[in-house]
Amino acid sequence: MNFHAIRAIYLFEMARTWRTLLQSIVSPVISTSLYFVVFGAAIGSRIPEIDGVSYGAFIVPGLIMLSLLTQSISNASFGIYFPKFVGTIYEILSAPVSFLEITIAYVGAAATKSVILGTIILATAALFVDLTILHPFWMILFLVLTAVTFSLFGFIIGIWADGFEKLQLVPLLIVTPLTFLGGSFYSISMLPPFWQNVTLFNPVLYLVSGFRWSFYGAADVSVGVSLGMTLAFLALCLGVVAWIFHTGYRLKT
Repeated sequence: MNFHAIRAIYLFEMARTWRTLLQSIVSPVISTSLYFVVFGAAIGSRIPEIDGVSYGAFIVPGLIMLSLLTQSISNASFGIYFPKFVGTIYEILSAPVSFLEITIAYVGAAATKSVILGTIILATAALFVDLTILHPFWMILFLVLTAVTFSLFGFIIGIWADGFEKLQLVPLLIVTPLTFLGGSFYSISMLPPFWQNVTLFNPVLYLVSGFRWSFYGAADVSVGVSLGMTLAFLALCLGVVAWIFHTGYRLKT
């Protein structure tokens, strides 16, 4: 494996983050902080505890997941789409770099950015609410797995997209609504039985539930099921990426 090539692409992508620090890090942190102010302080003071956790603390895992999912997709999709847009993808494909190395570099950089952002948001949340992390290992595991999985998903979107507007299509119209409806701001036990069953078909529910369990030991679904669903989606994304490079789907358009 050509680690020098991986390192070069990885560092180039990370350098782009530092050049656009306001957009990449500061803006998502400010947006999430506003959620804490509105939902945690203004609305949370009128809502009783959920599963023995104050509402302000209860929504922290969901808000981190919301930022993690959207930023992972955004970072990875733009990272691979821009070389297609300017034509430098041909240089990458003709270089002595394997498809696996290209994927590791781009997805690794996108996941790193998302984990850094998630960590900053977690530290920011501690300024607003009292946080408890009962299972730190599982918290880190879900954080990293989710970042890698949705960076792979964003990588796929970046290859599929043939315009900048399509880069935002899936995050805005699919991922964000699924996150809001996946128990980020409530427990599905608060819903009527019919809607509880409907919510079980929302894949984001399992990510949020597993991540929240690592904080407070409370979950809407079993942590084993949450981990299994995350790994299943990761495997699916890996399979799609392998198929893309095997067939050359839209890599040169």
